[in-house]
Amino acid sequence: MPDAKPHDLFWSIQQLVTRRNALVKAQGALKNQLHIQLSHHYPSYKRFFSEVDGETALAYWKQYPSPSSLDGVSVEKLTTFLLEASNNTCSVKKANDILKLVKEDGHTQKEHQETRDFLVRSIVRDIAFKKKEMNYVEGELKQLMNLLDFQLNSMPGIDLVTASALIAEIGDVRRFPNANKLARLGGIAPVYFGSGGKGKEQKSKQGNRALHALFYNLAVQQVQVAKGSKLPRNPVFYAYYQRKLREGKTKGQALVCIMRRLVNIIYGMMKNKTAYELPIIKEEEVV
Repeated sequence: MPDAKPHDLFWSIQQLVTRRNALVKAQGALKNQLHIQLSHHYPSYKRFFSEVDGETALAYWKQYPSPSSLDGVSVEKLTTFLLEASNNTCSVKKANDILKLVKEDGHTQKEHQETRDFLVRSIVRDIAFKKKEMNYVEGELKQLMNLLDFQLNSMPGIDLVTASALIAEIGDVRRFPNANKLARLGGIAPVYFGSGGKGKEQKSKQGNRALHALFYNLAVQQVQVAKGSKLPRNPVFYAYYQRKLREGKTKGQALVCIMRRLVNIIYGMMKNKTAYELPIIKEEEVV
């Protein structure tokens, strides 16, 4: 395995990815805390908004952390607030629905309600802060990624976050003489077990597990089918995946085959700074 000698640019990207991961983890914990607090105040809160930490939802929880803060608030006033918070996407129906649900929930006010309201607002402020920091980090990541001039996002399933995560784990791809070495780093290359000329190849449980997970998730996305159109995201890999299943491989084994192919592609794209071009495939091969 080649020694890791990170260039300053790759090191900086790695640190930004680490920072972003920490923000994602912290935001998940805060979201769970918000769920716990709201469940005491608004039993039907999950029916208010599609996402509890969406922009409109956060604005609402901050303004109305509990039903007691809605006392005296008319449908018209709540509608005006929601329209402004949602950039005119929420309607009077949303305001009516919320007030109706609150009424159906009945009396939920508890002792020290002011402190409970403070906690909700504090969590909301923290979530909003983490979201802003996430945007700042991703903006910085985008600038550094542009300096590398890689075109990883030309492949379906790879966005800024995935591309930067791959680079954070791989570093300077030139330190790998070939794609096999990169596959070994990710624990994707099969390992031979046996002696005396007898044995078999098995999936490696060693290597960089973060890199392994990135290639696994990317492989899953390549064979996914869009819900609306029912068309595969990547017809070439979808056809390859189906062929492996027909050959008797399990779904997991077929995905490993795709992961190994992806290593070759990603290695070539990074080494030569080329874009991914989806090969033309005949329609009957996709089915």
